[in-house]
This record gives sequence, structure tokens and C-alpha cells, in this order.
Amino acid sequence: MCGLSGELRFDGAEADIGAVGRMAEAMHERGPDGSGLWSQGPVALGHRRLKIIDLSDKAAQPMVDGELGLAVVFNGCLYNYGELRDELRGAGYRFYSTSDTEVLMKAFHRWGPACVDRFKGMFAFAVHERDTGRLTLGRDRLGIKPMYVTENARRLRFASSLPALLAAGEVDTGIDPVALHHYMTFHSLVPGERTILSGVRKLPPATVRVIEPDGGGAEHRYWEPSHTRGALPEHAGLSDTEWRRAVLDALRVAVRRRMVADVPVGVLLSGGLDSSLIVALLAEQGQQDLATFSIGFEPAGGEPGEEFAYSDLVARRFGTDHHRIRIPDARLMEGLQDAVRAMSEPMVSHDCVAFYLLSQEVARHVKVVQSGQGADEVFAGYSWFPPLAGVPREEAAGVYARAFFDRPHDGLAAILSPDRLLDRDASGDFVRAHLARPGAETALDAVLRLETTAMLVDDPVKRVDNMTMAHGLEARTPFLDHELVELAAACPAELKLAHGGKGVLKDAARRLLPAEVVDRPKGYFPVPAVRHVDGALLDLVRDALTSRAARERGLFRQDYVDRLLADPEQDRATTGVNTLWQLGLLELWLQTHGV
Repeated sequence: MCGLSGELRFDGAEADIGAVGRMAEAMHERGPDGSGLWSQGPVALGHRRLKIIDLSDKAAQPMVDGELGLAVVFNGCLYNYGELRDELRGAGYRFYSTSDTEVLMKAFHRWGPACVDRFKGMFAFAVHERDTGRLTLGRDRLGIKPMYVTENARRLRFASSLPALLAAGEVDTGIDPVALHHYMTFHSLVPGERTILSGVRKLPPATVRVIEPDGGGAEHRYWEPSHTRGALPEHAGLSDTEWRRAVLDALRVAVRRRMVADVPVGVLLSGGLDSSLIVALLAEQGQQDLATFSIGFEPAGGEPGEEFAYSDLVARRFGTDHHRIRIPDARLMEGLQDAVRAMSEPMVSHDCVAFYLLSQEVARHVKVVQSGQGADEVFAGYSWFPPLAGVPREEAAGVYARAFFDRPHDGLAAILSPDRLLDRDASGDFVRAHLARPGAETALDAVLRLETTAMLVDDPVKRVDNMTMAHGLEARTPFLDHELVELAAACPAELKLAHGGKGVLKDAARRLLPAEVVDRPKGYFPVPAVRHVDGALLDLVRDALTSRAARERGLFRQDYVDRLLADPEQDRATTGVNTLWQLGLLELWLQTHGV
């Protein structure tokens, strides 16, 4: 787990090793255990290292193999690197380290870009081939590890974070109008390859891009789960009981895979079904002295700030080394501003500050944690899924948008400055195109595919990566094991929707967890002081939105901003997000990162 960076020149000039070094240094928190730079003619690679597998210097990066003619930088973890190493040894490859980075390099040499089909894990990587001059960029199936790219006719640069690219300079920092439309409508996120900045793109999940020395090349999407009942023939005709067993067995494998490390592994335990099930399965597999961590805040606006009763119940049941972390309001504002600094892209969710402060404390104890993100998207746990059952396919986009979008396209005219408005519904077009693609059996299947392969990537997955890596903490998400995701995609919809959502998972968990945990109301990281914009938070947002930078940028109508500042609770998005916070967070992020 680390931060990577690099540059490839197309114009015959040597790569700017200084720019690559600035990118690497900007990601110091992602890799506090070491750093490295390497360059050769038109290419330069940089790396910040977090030591998880093979703690020796033999695993340092950039990793260069003169015999194979390859140079590699890698961020993530290949959970099946041991099996792959054995296979490669059988094919005649020799290894001088016990790292998964060296396995990736030699797998690429043997199988080329198709090596990704053999990887089980989370990864973003860059491989440069000395003899051809090609650069290959790859990203894992669910987009757990990030990869940002900026390019022009002269060169391409890439990094594990967007602010790292800004540190290198020469980035078009204009606001992408389509991305702004997405941010204001599609649950405050920017899906797909776009970012809020016109000059920065993301390598999409499950994608390999090969760049030729002249800048040409091709991009290939190598995986997408089929949301059809016949996707996995070996599971055709399973009974309900057999489906529950299959799901639990697949999750058991996913949890076991994510124990691979040369350092201790803990669990972020909210007390909800998902994280509690991870703890139960680790205990079942004999994990001793498992460290678990929960967070709580002070109440605000009549909302409680903690759910320790549930996490305590699970910790007692399985005898974990449990840590209750209480965050006073005095730390909240500082933590919130630090969380904004840690964001690669603007993220509105109040979970961000919770994850940031939780990770800060957890990193004092362990370097790796398992976390329950992804279960709701994969197993239909949210409230907007049941209304889609039985909806005709052609009506799916409308039903989904009414339940999930922050506001409709025509609602933006009252919020955005006239010169920032699009004459088309970009977010609606994105959703309609995604839902119309083949490979999903019903309207619900199509929406679950959208949530799993798009929304999930650019909201909870990114949030967890950014906030944990800000403290050199590696988070692993067993519910995003690609084989488990494929199984869930093929599972009958009625089993997922049972019991108010995640039914097949709840039933699978009943013999492992207390009923109070399995059947509890759905919870979130409770940070009530951020959900209610008042006091110091209101002052912070007001300063951002009335600053000279905000006035010159002119994203929002001033009369609308003034009304919100006069009555901060007057407007909430369909999903409950405070609109003033949504606008303020975007300006805060832009100003924090010098845009």
C-alpha cells in the first residue's frame, strides 16, 4: 500500500524527475516508510512506501529488473501473490524478495497486460518496458486503489492522488462543467473518468491502458460482473439455503485472503451487520487478540453521536481487544479541515471526518484494517433498492433518479451561476446509458450494477482509501472481493431484498451474530455536528463561500448562497445532505488545494 507517480514524455525530452519527486513527496502520508525515484530518458517513476508485505529494502520501489527490462511502481496488495509466485517459479522465474510487487512485475513479463485477470486484490500500477518504450497503467476491478492522470501533447503524468498532480504543476484547473453537474445532482460525486477539474482524469476501474512512446495506445476494460441469473452456471438452481451458504463461504474466503500481511491486521467495527460479520469470521478462523476499533462523537441537533452499544456487544461476544474512540467537538473542526486536505476529490459525506479521525487513532495500533464497505451496494442494502423491484426496465432511470439524485436537472438553475449551467441533463444521460447496457436482467439488476461499478467506487471506496491512507493505514474491504461481487450479482433479487435489504447476508449471519446486531436498524457513522451546519462549521462555510476566491470563481448564484447562509437548514438534498454544506465543501476543497 503506497503512493505512486510518474511521467512519460512524447516529445523526445527527458522526463522531469523534479516534477515526479514533487508528486511523490505530496503523498508522504500514503507511504511514510520509504521513498524512491527512478528515471531513464523519457520516463520517470516515483514512489512512497508503506511496508506491509516484505518489510526489507528488497521490496523498495520503483522496482527495476534489468534482465526483464521492466520498471514498476505499485500501490495495493495482491492477496494471491504466494500462489502466483509458485506458478511463476515453476515457469523458471527467480525471486530475490518476498514482495507482491516483484510478483506483479514478473506476472506482467509472463502474461503482459492480461496479468490482471489472474490478480486477486486491490491494485494500481505502472509498468514501463525498456525495449518497447511502452507504459502500461492498470487498476483493480472495483477501483479500490486510485489512479489520476493528466496529459497533453508533450507528456502524460499519473499519481495516486489528484493533489499530487497539482504539486507537479502545469494542470488545467478549470472546473469541468459536466463534473459540476454530476456533483450537484448525482449524490455529490463525479463518476467515471472525470474529476471536478478539466485537466485531470481517472483511469476507470477494471481498466488497463497501454501508452505507446508517441502517446498513442489503447484502453481495455477487462471485467464487469454480470447481473443475470445465469452468470454463474455452477450456482444455477440453488435453493435459498444453498445461496446463503454460498454467500457465507465466499465471504469467508474473502476475509481470509485479506489477512495476508507481515504486520498485524485489525477491524473497523461500527457494530453494524457488515463489520460485525467480518469480526465473527475472523474469530471463526482462529484469529487471536484481534484489535477492533469504534468511534463516537458528541450529540448535536437531537441526534446521538455514537452506537457503542452494538460494537461493545460484538467485541464481548468474540473477545476482541476493543478500542472505543470518543471524539470531542473541540477536535472535530480541526479534523474536518484535515479531512478536506486529505480528499483527492471533493466528498460531501460526513463519514469522511469520522473515517479521518478514526484512522488517526487506529494507525497508532495497527497498519492494516479490514472494513465493511461495499455490502450495501453489492447486496441491496439501501432504501432506494426495494422500490425498483418489478419496475419496467425503461422506467428504472426515472425511479432511481427520484430516490437517489440530490435534485433534478432543472433545479440547478436556481443554484448555479448561469454561465455554469449545461443545456442537457448530463447526470441523467450517464445513468440512462449505464442502465441500458446489456448484462443486467431487471431494472434492479441494472441499478445494482451501476451502484457497484460506479457510485461505490467514487463515494465510499474513495472515502475509505483517502481517509485511511492520510495516516499510513491500509484498509481492506472483503465485501469487494471480486468473486464475492460476482456471486452477489448472480443472486436472485428477492433474496437480497428480503428483510428490508441484504436479506441473504442477514440470514447467512444469524448463526454467527446476535439477533440484536443482525436485525438492528441501519446505521451510519454518526457525526451530527457536521450534519447540522451551525456554530464553528457555519463560520467555516461562510468564510469559504464569501471569500474573494469564491466570488471570482462564481460557481453559485450569490442570492441563493445568501439565502442559505441566512437559514442554513432550509434546504436539503433528496438524500438528506445539507445543501449549504454541499456548496461549502466544494469551495473549501478548491481553496484548500490552491485551485
